[in-house]
Amino acid sequence: MENLEIKKLLQLFEGKRVLVTGHTGFKGSWLALWLHHLGAKVSGIALDPDQKPNHFSLLNLPIQDLRIDIRNRPDLEKAVKGINPEMVFHLAAQPLVRRSYREPVNTWETNVMGSIHLLEAIRGCSATKAAVFVTTDKVYKNQEWDWGYRENDPLGGHDPYSYSKSAMEFAIDCYRQSFFQESTAPAIASARAGNVIGGGDWSEDRLIPDLVRAVAMGNPIQLRYPQATRPWQHVLECLWGYLMLAGKLWNGERNFAQAWNFGPVPEDNRMVIEVLASLKNHWPDLDWKMPEQKPDLHESGMLYLDHSKAKRALNWKPVWSLDEALMHTAQWYKAYYQSQHVLSMQQLQRFLNELSS
Repeated sequence: MENLEIKKLLQLFEGKRVLVTGHTGFKGSWLALWLHHLGAKVSGIALDPDQKPNHFSLLNLPIQDLRIDIRNRPDLEKAVKGINPEMVFHLAAQPLVRRSYREPVNTWETNVMGSIHLLEAIRGCSATKAAVFVTTDKVYKNQEWDWGYRENDPLGGHDPYSYSKSAMEFAIDCYRQSFFQESTAPAIASARAGNVIGGGDWSEDRLIPDLVRAVAMGNPIQLRYPQATRPWQHVLECLWGYLMLAGKLWNGERNFAQAWNFGPVPEDNRMVIEVLASLKNHWPDLDWKMPEQKPDLHESGMLYLDHSKAKRALNWKPVWSLDEALMHTAQWYKAYYQSQHVLSMQQLQRFLNELSS
């Protein structure tokens, strides 16, 4: 995009009432920071963070912070009615594959019924014009093939998390076709991103947070799937895609109310062991151990997103290479653990500068 187009898009959010669900989570907190920086009137709906430290608390953002379980439909609808959002970004979820095996009912209730509750709340909100519902790269029926999944490939899964997110996509499309066809109805798109990395993530069962915790304790991390290949990208990359998509919907381009992939370039689809080796170049203290036995739970070996539709129609493309993303991630955690300094705003500003360069 040209600099003028980027500036015009970013200015669009100033003064808008924007709801972010899941704002206390990793991606949600970065999005709340970005929207607040753009001058939006941000409100968040989420559970309390389940990790300490957590990125949202460290940011100390002056936004409306509502702690509501999206499975509770009456409370959610009351909150949405009070916020009266003009835009919605739905990120609240049970986002972990291995936890979904332990908590399948909670996973389905949160990811499917929680999303339907929000769709119903939006349906009753006359101010809402645009909404982006975030799912995952794991919505696709995994064939373990060597090329990227496209938006029209079959949905499916293996674990409760993947299947619940696939079901969420069907629910979104159902509401889009059944209730949001009128030109005055909210325009709703879904967004599927890859494995996001960046500072401030302390979630369980994720590679870099597990590694960071291990370093803090002076222990090596025990790897589960060193040969697994994932579409790695910095968290700001996919958030930029979400903002671009919301801008199109806000401007009345209802043909963008569909599913979109936001993934890295092909060469940044790398194995876990390759990512660790690159990260160690920026943080020599990192250490790991290879698995001693086969993991007990199934996880996909090969995931790869094709983002050609977003590149063609939205003019979206990654700003940072994976090596740059790993560098910024290592710098964030080192600054935090060495001096309690939070680099999020500085890194967002650097991303914006490079986006416009």
